[in-house]
Amino acid sequence: MKDFLHAAAVLIDPAGAWPRVAKEPTDWVALMTRTVVLLALIPALCGFIGVSIIGVIVPGTGVVRAALFDGIFGAIFLYLESFVMVLALGLLLHLTAPLFGGQRNFAAALTLTVYSYTPVWLTGIFLLLPGLHFLMLTGFYGAYVLLVGLPAMLQTPPPRARGFAALIVACALVLTLFAAWAQHRVFAGPAGL
Repeated sequence: MKDFLHAAAVLIDPAGAWPRVAKEPTDWVALMTRTVVLLALIPALCGFIGVSIIGVIVPGTGVVRAALFDGIFGAIFLYLESFVMVLALGLLLHLTAPLFGGQRNFAAALTLTVYSYTPVWLTGIFLLLPGLHFLMLTGFYGAYVLLVGLPAMLQTPPPRARGFAALIVACALVLTLFAAWAQHRVFAGPAGL
């Protein structure tokens, strides 16, 4: 519960919350098994419902839905991809922190990654209705949360935090696009989905 309260505080007031979060000890295993486990369910379940149950209206065809098999396994793939993404970005933050004047600390880097990725998971609700997918762009608020959190969590000097955040966001985008491409290749739905 503490992790969800921290995540909410970081989303509402990143500048005020990050210094408080940095002072508390972090159990990164608990963070993954309690927080990520639940937050990663949002886009996976909403995506499944949106693609396999609600469907997409295709002009001239009507409502098109993905097969349940593809929808279920696509949701599982998306869910597992969230864990890989968070761990990869946390490790990248940990390893590259000294290049930007910061300190290596895997627990802090993973905490920073999870709380910064929270807006992306929360915007997964927009996967319910295919016409609202564009609203997932509001998940980019996580880039700001990351930028504000770098000085407190990894002691990155503020002038160098922008470059560091840009690198991590670019890597996150590349990983996300690769995962979406892989998911589409393995679980290709009907045309237009």
